[in-house]
Amino acid sequence: MPAPLLTVIVAVFNGAATLQQCIDSVSHQSYPNTELIIIDGDSRDGTVDLLQKNDQQISYWISEPDHGVYSAWNKGLAKAKGEWICFLGADDYFWNSQVLECVQVALERVPSDVRLAYGQVMLVSADGKSLYPTGEPWGNFKGRFLQGLCLPHQGVMHHRSLFDQNGKFDESFRIAADYELMLRELKTADAIFIPDIIIAAMRQGGLSSNPSNTIETMHEIRRAQKMHGLHFPSIFWLRAMVRVYLRLFLWHLIGESTTRKLLDFGRRIKGLPPYWTKANRSD
Repeated sequence: MPAPLLTVIVAVFNGAATLQQCIDSVSHQSYPNTELIIIDGDSRDGTVDLLQKNDQQISYWISEPDHGVYSAWNKGLAKAKGEWICFLGADDYFWNSQVLECVQVALERVPSDVRLAYGQVMLVSADGKSLYPTGEPWGNFKGRFLQGLCLPHQGVMHHRSLFDQNGKFDESFRIAADYELMLRELKTADAIFIPDIIIAAMRQGGLSSNPSNTIETMHEIRRAQKMHGLHFPSIFWLRAMVRVYLRLFLWHLIGESTTRKLLDFGRRIKGLPPYWTKANRSD
């Protein structure tokens, strides 16, 4: 039997600084049957030059104005031919060259009624230094997902039947359309965790670690939950919002740098690795 086609869809806008690493991480995969689709939002920073330079490694690309990352991913879905599909941003990249080969072996054992499978994602600083991996078995994670904690989307493989039945990303969301899409499926179904593999790296810094942006994310998560019948916020969500507002308050009261140090002090007390002081590192 021929190896099933796996599709990688990348959204990019002014991502020339990191896009080459993303492209290389796909083109260097040992798995023999992949397609790479890149949707650019009319970049003006050299991204298009990179796309032209890497034309032979890309199955399809286009550069034109769009309405954000979910608009780009939806455009990519219209061109995708793979049995399983994953989504990356220009800042993301596969962790090593064997990732898709290992993932496909795991996907062959996934029951036919399961349409979302995922592994871990390594959080890395702005300069690529590893922080820690995120992602755990579905049995441990399911309750928190329904309460508002999203799967690490760079590590999620989506069966194409998911989109055939449930539709594409809801572009009315700016940040949490991936959560809403998965919630359509996982409010009544299960995902499968692929153990012992880090699938992708996700760079931190900027918007990803700014409390103001996190507040918007949490509100969009609540909107998604209400759309799917979860009308009352969970204790998990309420506690998360309190923590976010506390971080924002400290951010303005004592400054970003001191707040980051204080937050990581709290993480150390809990036995967790540092995050806040390292996420934006570029030294």
